[in-house]
Amino acid sequence: YTGNNGAIPSTFADIPCADLGVDGVFKKLEATLSVSDSFGLGFDHSILKPYVARNDNFGTVYSHLRRYWYVPSINVFKWAFRSEEERDTMMREMVFVHGRIRTRRVPPRRVSRGSSRLWAISHAWVDDNDRVNVMTPINGYEWPVPMPKDANLDLIRIEMLNHGAEFAWLDVLCLRQEGGKGEHLRLEEWKLDVPTIGWVYSDRARVVCYFNGLGRPLHLTRDYFESDRCWFRRAWTLQEITDDVIIGGETGDDIIEKEVRQMFDERLACLRQLRKRGSCLDLVSEMRTRVSSKPLDKVAGLAYLLNLDCIPIYDAEMSDANAWEVLLDAMSSWSRAELFFYFPEPGNGKKYWRPSWQQIMTMKHCQRSSFLSLGRVRVGDRYEGCFINSADVRGLDEGLEEEEPRQGEIFFENPTGVSCTFKISADHSYPIPNGSYALVGARHWYWGYPVGPWVVGRLKKVGEFEKLSVFSLADDELIKIRKLRLDKVKISLC
Repeated sequence: YTGNNGAIPSTFADIPCADLGVDGVFKKLEATLSVSDSFGLGFDHSILKPYVARNDNFGTVYSHLRRYWYVPSINVFKWAFRSEEERDTMMREMVFVHGRIRTRRVPPRRVSRGSSRLWAISHAWVDDNDRVNVMTPINGYEWPVPMPKDANLDLIRIEMLNHGAEFAWLDVLCLRQEGGKGEHLRLEEWKLDVPTIGWVYSDRARVVCYFNGLGRPLHLTRDYFESDRCWFRRAWTLQEITDDVIIGGETGDDIIEKEVRQMFDERLACLRQLRKRGSCLDLVSEMRTRVSSKPLDKVAGLAYLLNLDCIPIYDAEMSDANAWEVLLDAMSSWSRAELFFYFPEPGNGKKYWRPSWQQIMTMKHCQRSSFLSLGRVRVGDRYEGCFINSADVRGLDEGLEEEEPRQGEIFFENPTGVSCTFKISADHSYPIPNGSYALVGARHWYWGYPVGPWVVGRLKKVGEFEKLSVFSLADDELIKIRKLRLDKVKISLC
C-alpha cells in the first residue's frame, strides 16, 4: 500500500499501549499525525489512561482519537470524545423493549467513533477443516479469530486500503466469536449485535465480497454454485448484497469460463432485484434454498431484510420454529398479508392463517398475481378486506396433477340477493373439497377494490376466520366482482 490517507503500518498498530505508557502513546500520536501538541500544555493525558490500562494496541487509540486531534480546544476535544462514548453506551442500554430491539438503526459495536465512511467485508465461510483460529492484537486478543488457513489479516487490510477504505467492519473481528476470555459476554452481546448486522450492509455502505473465503483470491468454477460453502448459498450473506458490490480477491490472472462468469453476474443481478423489491415471499423463498451452521440463523437472517420497526433479539437457545413465530409477530402488516394470501395450506403452527417455519422451508407459495399491496394483517391478527359470508366452491377438490392451474367456480348471492358465478383457479396442489365456505378477498391498500387472491375458510362460533386454502380470480372476473361493491369487513384471523 502506497496511499496517503493516514494509514499506519501494522507494526505500529500492533504496539501495546502498556509498553508505551501514557506519555509514550501521546508522543507517538504526535509523531504519527505530524503535529505538535495542538492544545499546548492543555492536553488531558487522562484520556489515554483507559487505553493503557486495558493494554489496547496503538492502532485502537489512533483510530479513536485522530478525528478529534485537530479540534480547537482541549475542552471541545474532551466533550466530543466522551459524549459520543456516553451516548453509545446509553443507546445500547435503552434499545431493548419487551424482548425486542426498538430500532433497526443500531450502529455496530467496536466501530471507531466517527467512522462515518464505514466499509463492510462480506465473505463465504470456508469449511471447518480449512479454517484456523488466530489470536491477534487487532481485537485485543479477546477471542480467537476464525480464518482460512491460507489467508492473512494484514493482506486483507492492505487490499481494503487500496480500495480506498478508511474504516472497515469484519464480522470475525467486530462481532464477538466463540471462545476466548470474554465468552461469558458473547450471548448477551449477540442479542443485539447479531440481529442488527444488516445495518453495516445498508444502502450507504461500500461492501467488499470475498466469494471464495475471507482473503482468498476469486476462483469460480462450474461446481462452485453447488457447494454448501458458496457465498450465494449461505443464510447470512442474503442481507450483505448491495448495488455496487466490490469483488475482493481479484488477481487479474484467474481465467474464468465465460458461462461461469455469466452465471455469477446473473446471480448478483437477481439478488439486487430481490433486495429492491423487499417482498416477504421472495425473501423466504430465497432463504429456503440456503444453508446455515445453526438452523436458527436462517430465521435471524431474515429479520433485517424485512424492514421491521422492532427486531426480535437473537436468543441462541430458541428453536428455529419458535424464532419464526416471534418474527411473525414483529413483521409489518404488509408482509403478514402476503403470507396469509399466498401460502396455500392452513398453518400447522400457532395460527391457521400463517405458515409455520416447517411449512415455509418445504412448501412453495402461490404465484403472485401482481406486486400490488394486499392490505394489512394488523397486530391482533385482524384483516380488513372484502368478505363473502357464504359461497359454494366447486372444482378444486382434487390435487394438481399437471402444470396448468386447476379450474373451478364459486357461487354466491350478491348484496342485492342476485345469484353470481365466478371462475376461479388454483396453482397449488392442496385440495379444497366442494362445499360452502366463507371467503376473504385481498383488497387494494388505497382504493379498496378486490385485487386477485382469495382465502377460503370457515367462520368459527366465536367469529374468527379459520383458513383452509387460497385461490385466485382471473383478471376479467376481477372486473366483474368489483362492480358488486362487496362489503369491507374487519375479520379476526385464527
